[in-house]
Amino acid sequence: MSITYKDSGVDKEAGYKEIELIKDVVKKTHIPGVLNDIGSFAGLFQIDIKKYKEPVLVSGTDGVGTKLKIAFMLEKHDSIGEDCVAMCVNDILCQGAKPLFFLDYISTGKLIPEKMAKIVEGISNGCLKASCALIGGETAEMPGLYEKEEYDLAGFCVGIVDKENIIDGSTIAEGDIIIGLASSGVHSNGYSLIRKLLLEKEKLDFNRYYASLDSSLGEELLKPTRIYYDPVYGLIENFNIKGLCHITGGGFYENIPRMLPDGLEANIKTWLIDTPPVFNLIQELGNIDIDEMYSTFNMGVGMMFVISKEDLPKIKNYLQERDEKFYILGDIKKGNKGVKLWHKPK
Repeated sequence: MSITYKDSGVDKEAGYKEIELIKDVVKKTHIPGVLNDIGSFAGLFQIDIKKYKEPVLVSGTDGVGTKLKIAFMLEKHDSIGEDCVAMCVNDILCQGAKPLFFLDYISTGKLIPEKMAKIVEGISNGCLKASCALIGGETAEMPGLYEKEEYDLAGFCVGIVDKENIIDGSTIAEGDIIIGLASSGVHSNGYSLIRKLLLEKEKLDFNRYYASLDSSLGEELLKPTRIYYDPVYGLIENFNIKGLCHITGGGFYENIPRMLPDGLEANIKTWLIDTPPVFNLIQELGNIDIDEMYSTFNMGVGMMFVISKEDLPKIKNYLQERDEKFYILGDIKKGNKGVKLWHKPK
């Protein structure tokens, strides 16, 4: 008796069904420049080079990490794709780039079209928030490599910036001001620690409601990573933003120095941050040292940027007009390249 591909665990018909389910949500992300629809061998995007004197393409790739385990546990897959877009888009924004297009890669033990469509719907929603187009992707069914109910998710984003407008932190100077933009929660970092603490050690029920969170623990942990295209790209277009920093894995201590020139130090007043209750819960349950928290999590600030002191009044006004929650966190001083956190008022 002959064997078929389906007998090995790969269902081509499920793949065809997935394409039918996602084609409309993909198409609604298309912006000027997209030249083809879903189903082509490659995504095509035409750059409007008239807008740029020396156009530079800026690319970023990332995944969602072990936050996926929470999605598996709660069987909730409609927002995890937004996390994937955020992790890539926020990174390229840090160089001053406007996001143009995004591609995704999903690998799974068993292709369930409806589940994959939920994931892609989240990706599409993320692309809409980032004003970029979802122009392609791949869903790979890999029985034997993944369990049937599991999948992995990664993405790739390309943006564009004029060479003279690249933000690289080189103009940051002593006395400049550091502003932080509020996060939506934990975002997509630190979940291995969270799962070890909350599931293995404390054995908490992720479906339990917590008054301090105003939600179940699982709902809080699955809040999508904030996409900072709005207001960050407006800031980039209208003001002299000297440096940008996406607070991801490694927290404050690893990410803030990435935007600083040698010989300068960021001084941050952490007590000014309205830290979301979920971080207090994690710290209390695990008896985690405060510096460990700030070296792992965003602690309520997902993006920071540096400006000249004289630009502060108009930038404050810009953010306030948009009801943007922000923190004037500190300033730049001479010192060893790095960050100094002040947890209590001097």
